[in-house]
This record gives sequence, structure tokens and C-alpha cells, in this order.
Amino acid sequence: MESWTEHVIWWHVYPLGFLGAERTALPDGASGPDGAVPPSRLRRLEPWLDYLRDLGCNGLALGPVFRSASHGYDTVDYYAVDPRLGTTDDLRWLFDACRQRGVHVLLDGVFNHVGRDHAAFQDVLAHGRRSPYASWFRIDWDAEGPDGFGYETFEGHAHLVALNHREPAVAELVRGVLRHWLDAGAAGWRLDAAYAVPPEFWRATVEPVRSEYPDAWFVGEMIHGDYTGYVTAGGLDSVTQYELWKATWSALADRNFFELAWAIDRHLEFAAVFPPQTFLGNHDVTRLADQVGDDRHLGHAIAVLATMPGIPSVYAGDEQAFRGRKENRAGGDDAVRPAFPALPDELAPYGWPVYRLHQELLGLRRRHAWLVRGVPTIGTITNTTLTYRVDGPDDAHLLVALNIGDDPLTVDAPGYQVAAGTSSPETPSAGVTVPPHGFAVLAPGT
Repeated sequence: MESWTEHVIWWHVYPLGFLGAERTALPDGASGPDGAVPPSRLRRLEPWLDYLRDLGCNGLALGPVFRSASHGYDTVDYYAVDPRLGTTDDLRWLFDACRQRGVHVLLDGVFNHVGRDHAAFQDVLAHGRRSPYASWFRIDWDAEGPDGFGYETFEGHAHLVALNHREPAVAELVRGVLRHWLDAGAAGWRLDAAYAVPPEFWRATVEPVRSEYPDAWFVGEMIHGDYTGYVTAGGLDSVTQYELWKATWSALADRNFFELAWAIDRHLEFAAVFPPQTFLGNHDVTRLADQVGDDRHLGHAIAVLATMPGIPSVYAGDEQAFRGRKENRAGGDDAVRPAFPALPDELAPYGWPVYRLHQELLGLRRRHAWLVRGVPTIGTITNTTLTYRVDGPDDAHLLVALNIGDDPLTVDAPGYQVAAGTSSPETPSAGVTVPPHGFAVLAPGT
């Protein structure tokens, strides 16, 4: 039986930013800055569920929703919804609202580290070596520091305390959290900072859970490294494909399609083993429109996302040509994690043409569902032009032509029809002309 993951296209939301939550956690029982109890913000996502479906997506990839101290990646309680977003009932309501629309929900699990305020680490601070949780963390009891000992952190951030993944109790904790929220209605998990965790830990945690929830999907965050080896060793379904992300926008920004062609060949190697999780933006990187620099070439990037094998996602706002640069400083993520209006109709008018471009290309992908396992082959290439063919089963295939140059590009494709993009004629008898700064996806004529 074919899995739902063969057809999912994610719309990725960072909920604390999207829903305008307070920047830091409120003390238990405290009210918000206006004196009111923080609202059930997760329910404000309801009008956006139809928006994501109209876009062409059928999955909601949620950033952190569990109780944390600030940005969500400093988890304090894996079993409690962050009060800035609502309650457990609100999250279960969201699961139900998505299920009624045929939308799958992916949760973001931060299991490489916890926030300093997590009860287990607070117990270690209070009781030292005598704490029953002392073995949960990578602690150097002989190191000097403000806490009387040293501990490993995530990338040098003292408020992010690294877990000890050799400790059986930590594996049991993670298995319990995975099971709990899958049972509540989640369809799968994004495993944050997976690259910092030994892959054997994922195999020890994911495999037992998968035996109980065989339809669940597990994707690890990998920035660089041996993607295939990590998926295989960790027993994961996929990892984030940062190589293709970087090459896509960089090739367009630098007018260097040789970089993209190289990345597509690499992508094919990964896709032969597992379906990579593909994307053009997320909560950790500068917005696509800023990366590409020339709005005329946004469609080219979306065409690559729509025609490459893998599991694609769209970061909320990219489909509206949002701008925002990530900066390496405190608060440097704020520009790429903004609050959204209450209703889609309140979005600025300038973004809707890019939304419709996404609709066109994601719709094409839905009509050619085999693309999730497609096999791309590079055709012709110059610095500013690239053609490639993507093959599927039973001679199904598409041709893609990208032109970011100032001259037209002629593609020898007799009998093909223009399935998406800007080119002429609609039903060519001999060839297709892609105008300067245009793109085309061509399908065999019927």
C-alpha cells in the first residue's frame, strides 16, 4: 500500500513567530503584558488551513509547540504545550481540524538538548551528583564554572544543555514523547539538530516507535555530512537537503547553473536511497526572495522544488515573496520569523502573484505524483541556462528549461506541451522558446 508520504507537500510554520507570541515564557499563572491571559493562539491557524490547501500543500509542518523558555528550541516540558500558544486541548483541536481537511501534521522534536529550565537539569543544579538525572547530561564535575561544574551545550549556548545519548533513560524519554504525540494525532516528527546526535540513538528510539506507528514519518535535520549514511544508520525516513537548497538559490543569484547541475547529480544519489526533504527556505535561513535577489527568478527556484525527487516543503511567507535576512546575533532570526495577520486576506497585495506561481507549480507536481521518486538527468547547461529531464515509471517524464540570461533559450522539444511557466508556443511543433529570465516545464503531448 502506498504511503501518504509519497504525496505530502508541507507548509512549514514557526508558530511562536507566526502567531505573535511573547518572546519569552511567562511565569506560571502570570498574565500577558496587556493583563490578559495569553489566548489559545493555535486555534488562530484555522483560516490558514484552507490557505495551505489552496496553495497545493496537504501537510502542516509545525515548529516547536512545547513549553520552552524562549524561542521554542530550549524545551522545558515535552508533554506540555507552550502556554504562549495554548493548551494541550488546543493542539488536539488543531490535529482534528487538520484531519478533517486531509492535512497531516509534523511536529518538531528537540532531542539533542533541553533548556536550562527543564526539570531534570534543575534537579542536577540543586542536587549535583546525587540527582537521579545526573547521567542524563554530559557533565564534567571537575570543571570550574558558575554552576560548580561544566556541561556540554548545543553549539556553545549555555542555556541549551546537551543530553547524554548513551543514557538509556534519555532514549526512553524520547520514545515516550514520540509515542505520546503520535497517539494524539501527529503524523510524524522533524528531529531537530539530528546531525549532533549519534545516528545509533535514532535507531534505538525510532525503530520501536515505528513498530507501533508504521505510518509515522521521521525526518532528521542535517546541514552537511553523509546524508545517505546517516539515514541508513539512524533508521530515519529522510533528512533535510541543504545541499540542493544552497545550490538552487546560489546558482540563480550568481548566474552559475553549473553549481545547480552538480547538486542535482548529488541529489539523485541521495534520492536513490531515500526521498530527501527538499525546501527553498525555513525558519533558520535568509528568505528566498532575498537570497535570489531578482524576483524574475523566483519561479525558477520553485520549478526546481516542484520537479526534484523528494518530499518538498514551503516555508510560510516564501509563497508571498516575504523578505528577511538572518543575522548572526541575538534576535538575528526575528526577520525570518515574523507575525502573520489574522486572515490570509490581510496579506499585502504584492505577494499574491508569487502565491499563484506556487499554485501552478505545486499543482503540476500533484498531477505528476511520480516526481517524488523521479530521476533527473542534466541536458544542456551554460552559466545562465539549464535544461534537465525527470523520468518516472512507464515512460512518464517532464522536461525543465531554466533561463536567467538576457537572450531567449530555444529547446528542441517537438510535440511537447507547456505544462507550467513562460514560453511559446503553447503546443510546439518543433521547439520551445523560453524568453529571457523565463522558465518552462514541458510535458509530452497527447
